[in-house]
Amino acid sequence: MSEVTITFPDGKQRQVASGTTGLEIAKSISPSLAKRTVAMQLDGALADIADPITSDASINFVSRTDPAALELIRHDAAHVLAEAVQSLWPGTQVTIGPVIDNGFYYDFAKQQPFEPEDIPKIEKRMGEIIAKNAPFTKEVWSRDKAKKFFKDKGEYFKVELVDAIPEGQDLKIYKQGDWLDLCRGPHMTSTGQVGKAFKLMKFAGAYWRGDSTKPQLQRIYGTAFATEDELKAYLHQLEEAEKRDHRKLGREMDLFHFQEEAPGSVFWHAKGWTLFQTLIAFMRRQQLRAGYQEVNSPDMMEKHFWELSGHWENYGENMFTTVLPDERVFCCKPMNCPGHVQIYKHGLKSYRDLPYRIAEFGKVHRYEPSGALHGMLRVRHFTQDDAHIFVTENQIMEECLKINDLLLGIYKDFGFDDIVIKLSLRPEKRVGSDELWDKAEKALSDVLDEVKRRSNGRIKTEIQPGEGAFYGPKLEYVLRDAIGRDWQCGTTQVDFNLAGRLGAFYIDDHSEKKTPVMIHRAIFGSLERFTGILIENFAGHFPLWLAPLQVVVAPIVSDANDYAAEVAEKAKALGLRVETDLRNEKINLKVREHSLAKVPVILVVGKREAEEKKVSMRRLGSQDQTVLGLDEALTALAAEAVPPDLR
Repeated sequence: MSEVTITFPDGKQRQVASGTTGLEIAKSISPSLAKRTVAMQLDGALADIADPITSDASINFVSRTDPAALELIRHDAAHVLAEAVQSLWPGTQVTIGPVIDNGFYYDFAKQQPFEPEDIPKIEKRMGEIIAKNAPFTKEVWSRDKAKKFFKDKGEYFKVELVDAIPEGQDLKIYKQGDWLDLCRGPHMTSTGQVGKAFKLMKFAGAYWRGDSTKPQLQRIYGTAFATEDELKAYLHQLEEAEKRDHRKLGREMDLFHFQEEAPGSVFWHAKGWTLFQTLIAFMRRQQLRAGYQEVNSPDMMEKHFWELSGHWENYGENMFTTVLPDERVFCCKPMNCPGHVQIYKHGLKSYRDLPYRIAEFGKVHRYEPSGALHGMLRVRHFTQDDAHIFVTENQIMEECLKINDLLLGIYKDFGFDDIVIKLSLRPEKRVGSDELWDKAEKALSDVLDEVKRRSNGRIKTEIQPGEGAFYGPKLEYVLRDAIGRDWQCGTTQVDFNLAGRLGAFYIDDHSEKKTPVMIHRAIFGSLERFTGILIENFAGHFPLWLAPLQVVVAPIVSDANDYAAEVAEKAKALGLRVETDLRNEKINLKVREHSLAKVPVILVVGKREAEEKKVSMRRLGSQDQTVLGLDEALTALAAEAVPPDLR
């Protein structure tokens, strides 16, 4: 009998007979290891612990509490959900039930719609199935056997799935007690391993295989975790996220709105536009200090131009187009980079001109499906703080490190210091030769290694195969907000392709033409999206420098109106954004309304304050009031309102 070599996480190796299962290996090491193991990783890929091993492989035994097991817990929970629904409503067809971010779902074909009161019934039945602790067992069936079984059972969607499995691929059936499902796997050892930390979240409609011409199904979303504490923490995060929803706060703070006549586009109100322009002014100062020149490129350019750049072939389905009376086809720009190449090309450049840094707050347009739009977090029309740096190959490292320092400094100014940098590598759909991609990926990998070294391991990093842009690999900067959610914002992309495709060059020190390398850089990314992230991160309680309305002066009685106006004028002269509330309303109503609108400071004035030239200061979120002299209060507020980069 032939043998295979198994390599353990500590580097030790063992020869075992080909066909030995992972469970047998675990038992040979320790009965307790075998008992707590629910799956294994072979060369990094999850597999059933009962699978035979027929080739040399590295092995890692996965316990239920390992991070790698979370995907399996959710996958198994989806199967338990499907069994529960079919046991409660016989005749319901099950379709597909994948794991998704933060949970799972399963789609069902059911004659009657689910009702909200069905959720506790289904959860109760799921608990009963989990308590039975039926083992997951895998069988490989022939295509004909599977089709006959599902057809006889009335599971016509499963029959279609069987037909969709390519010839030559194993057709796997997973059983849990008397119930079974068509599934690629893998699974844990039994239904009991799902545990009690699961919850069904909501119902939704869905089309079969995402096609609106096909039957409509009913989807049930759920989530599951390894422990009940983790589930509670996640549900608390959802509650917090609902309170912080930027769409809700945007209404309360009178920042912006959306309407159907312009889907995916923001209607900015005065206060929201002030916030938006404050962000742009902050970024503009940072960029000028860092040696960038600000430019502006056309919003619309001819289709031929986008064909040359590679965007039409690789990004065309996301682009808005228009045909003019002369039949020329124009495209709204989805990115600023091709326009920036044209600006670079205007005038001869030598190696002495590099790095050549240009930046733009450019409006871009990208088609997103209606169902994917989500307030300012997913839009069709947005502003990028986009920059492109044209460099020689030997300048890549230094320039990318400067960008990294700029990004991290800016994020710190907004209170984000828990950051993960992800290196995204070549996608299947791309332009350029493998040789150029090798160089670009090597350059960014070296940058990431140096960033890790300089941070002494404080910055976490990840590798994402296949997630790069079509023209180059990228570093993605992922920020963690105040309630633990992750947001991908900034990027640094190394591109050996676009400049050459569009005919850009520089003259080197030997008087020869060379193609520059382009570094694409964004910090906020989409300013609209970053604004939404900030609203939710601060729950509308902006630091004073960022608040669109910083101070409201509210008189208690009409006799103090003139003094309120005087206070407001002095505050404006110091650069504060201030309004007066002279309505003939009780002061408690005024305070309550401005607190709901998240105004950071309310200066309450009455007859006594007017006589003594004082103000009673109330901070957002506090019931306390502090009485201060007018000049002292305004001087302190003006100092607090200075942006962090100007302090």
